[in-house]
Amino acid sequence: MPAPEFVPADLNALALAPVAIVLAAALIGVLVETFVPRRSRHTIQVVLSVLALGVAFLVLALNVPRVVGPTMSGAIVLDGPTIVLQLLLLIMGLISVLVMAERFDGRLADAFTPSGASVPGSHAEGVAERLGSSNEVYPLALFSLAGMMLFPAAGDLLTMFIALELLSLPLYVLTALARRKRLLSQEAGLKYFLLGSFASAFFLFGAALLFGYSGSMQFRRIAEAIGTQSAMDPLLVLGCLCVLVGLFFKVGAVPFHSWTPDVYQGAPTPVSGFMAACTKAAAFGAMLRVVYTGIDADRWDWMIVLWVVAGLTMIVGSILSVTQSDMKRMLAYSSIAHAGFVLVGVLAFDRSAVAAVLFYLATYGFAVLAAFGIVMLVRTRDTGAEATSLTQWTGLGKRSPLVAGAFAFLLMAFAGLPLTSGFTAKFAVFSAAIAHAGVPGAVLAVIGMLCSAVTAFVYFRVVRIMFTVDPEGDDDGIVVLTPSLGTISAITVSVALTLLLGVFPAPLLDLMSSLSTFIR
Repeated sequence: MPAPEFVPADLNALALAPVAIVLAAALIGVLVETFVPRRSRHTIQVVLSVLALGVAFLVLALNVPRVVGPTMSGAIVLDGPTIVLQLLLLIMGLISVLVMAERFDGRLADAFTPSGASVPGSHAEGVAERLGSSNEVYPLALFSLAGMMLFPAAGDLLTMFIALELLSLPLYVLTALARRKRLLSQEAGLKYFLLGSFASAFFLFGAALLFGYSGSMQFRRIAEAIGTQSAMDPLLVLGCLCVLVGLFFKVGAVPFHSWTPDVYQGAPTPVSGFMAACTKAAAFGAMLRVVYTGIDADRWDWMIVLWVVAGLTMIVGSILSVTQSDMKRMLAYSSIAHAGFVLVGVLAFDRSAVAAVLFYLATYGFAVLAAFGIVMLVRTRDTGAEATSLTQWTGLGKRSPLVAGAFAFLLMAFAGLPLTSGFTAKFAVFSAAIAHAGVPGAVLAVIGMLCSAVTAFVYFRVVRIMFTVDPEGDDDGIVVLTPSLGTISAITVSVALTLLLGVFPAPLLDLMSSLSTFIR
């Protein structure tokens, strides 16, 4: 029998260029850590990361018509939703890098330990701090961001799994690199790693089952096989559910949410913002890819699971946020509730729902990046540690009215008040669910509105603490640090976009609508 003829895969280099640029910058960053003198590394790493993300954004934005379509024999698919998500990830990644680079006039990046491998408080860590080495966070963030860009672009389950691991492994390390509260940070990193490994195993097992059902890993082939092999339907349903479990974990949906508050609290605050904005956007993009192009024909077999998970996520996230006394844990449970709101849009299965989900991911991403950036500024005077207890924010409006005012505005956006981006985003996803998801969609929309009222109580409580409650004594030991120009720019741009997308949402919504069609 003659040997099969080798057919080279088609390759659209321009479509892969943005991811390649980010990966190349990450690899160069590793070399910088090896060969460049220590005193110059921080500046080079920040400039390299910013330039790479900026160039990748321009390459993608200026060549949209020429990159649309499948490439690498369908392993990568660039369509409207994927391009929108990649552009958003590059912008939010750039904002995250600027916040990560904050040093507050010190020698070290303020949020990160100089030696993650050293025992907290040990002589080795002290030596590393004197030497001033804490710059590996930038190549790690770029590696993770490259995986996030590939995640929603994957055209088959194998590529999606590789992207999942590429985005996850650097995040496990970044979570454990907090400069202060080292043991809490290492515990968070370990929890994230162990639970993330279980989620990846579920995803991989589901991919194997779907391959056994359809004989292919490609979403297009899986979709074509659905309905042709009725005797193997249990294999199909179980495979769909296992893949969804892996994706539910990455978005922080109930009951796969338990890692979120611990990891957000223990991780360095810029990393918490990076995960809340970028990881959630990438994971929801991957979920849209799977359920809209791969297993949508079988959705009536697993749709009820999505309905239940969406409802539980909204309810649990909003109720448990009421009980939190730590600012970062409160924002973590808020992110869980927002994941439920986005899931309501996902289950509508319509182009308008895709546009609404993309718009929600953009608005929430910018708002949560600014929120965690502001949390990083509020410190205790004695130790310099972040003042994350809600009681420590008492009277912040009098001490720093500009910072407190910006944070209050972001909380109003999370609550979904009019003239903020959060209002338009929630209106869009709930409207799509009511219009296209029937009675379950309407029920979930009502639950979402009730849960929004619950979370609004949480946010207004923080606003009241900042502006109407006086601190005990004249000096409560809390200060608001003055950040660098990079951090100021990142927070200002994020707050401005939150306002702009609330007052003038139509241009972005129209753009999302025109780019809301998936290619199989």
